[in-house]
Amino acid sequence: MLLSKDDILSKDDLPFQDVSVPEWGGMVRLKTLMEDELGPYEEGLIDMTGDSRKVVLRNMRAKLVSLVIVDEEGKQLFGPAHIAALARKSAKAMDRVFTIAQKMNGLGKDYVDDMVKNLSTDTENDSNTD
Repeated sequence: MLLSKDDILSKDDLPFQDVSVPEWGGMVRLKTLMEDELGPYEEGLIDMTGDSRKVVLRNMRAKLVSLVIVDEEGKQLFGPAHIAALARKSAKAMDRVFTIAQKMNGLGKDYVDDMVKNLSTDTENDSNTD
């Protein structure tokens, strides 16, 4: 059976997952990102200074974690202003939450490597030489 536009748009496809974080003394709730949230996250990992492009790994985990941790009503707990504070939290705890957030959002373990490869390909294709 093929899905209709209404079938697709009416489906709640943004599940939540509760994750135990012993370092923080309890549980956090993670949400699945919407497409319009994932794009800006990815753009924030790319430094496009002049003609060069490179993947910026600094605070990569904190940036994703800030987007996915929500309260009981599904409201985001953190915003861009909290990234630096999250980056000063336990690397072990952040990695636990980040890894689950990656899985929930279809960002495989080779996600960063793939971004780097794609940037290299894009940069070669963007050359001004004929």
